[in-house]
Amino acid sequence: MAPLKLHGVPFSTCTARNPFGQIPVLEDGDITLFESRAINNYIAHKYKDQGTDLLQHGNLDDFAKVLVGCEVESQQFNPTMGPIFFNIFISPLRGWAPNQKAIDENVVKVGTVLDVYEKRLSSSKYLAGDYYTLADLNHLP
Repeated sequence: MAPLKLHGVPFSTCTARNPFGQIPVLEDGDITLFESRAINNYIAHKYKDQGTDLLQHGNLDDFAKVLVGCEVESQQFNPTMGPIFFNIFISPLRGWAPNQKAIDENVVKVGTVLDVYEKRLSSSKYLAGDYYTLADLNHLP
């Protein structure tokens, strides 16, 4: 079996072999994947029997919770945290003034998301239940 080959650069979440010209890109034999979440899902599925089953394949209810948690990160959390992170950390590195209006608006939005997380985490150890899953891992960046 050929080893996995991951294309990217340190400290970047985005370059090559991707039709959009970004990273990361994962090559696994004849399979080429791009987009971090797709790569995460692929690896979690491929290696589900080694270590932690990050997708909870063995239980449909748990699997559904993981899917919802992943979608919430993608559709609710990331779109609000992205502009905050960009304006606080990336803009100054590029010599640009942060857009305080964008920061303020998204702080309110992410607060709503975090309120939902807080409620969820008051009854479970992790976002999709009492086990660490891809729903939690996708929040890492």
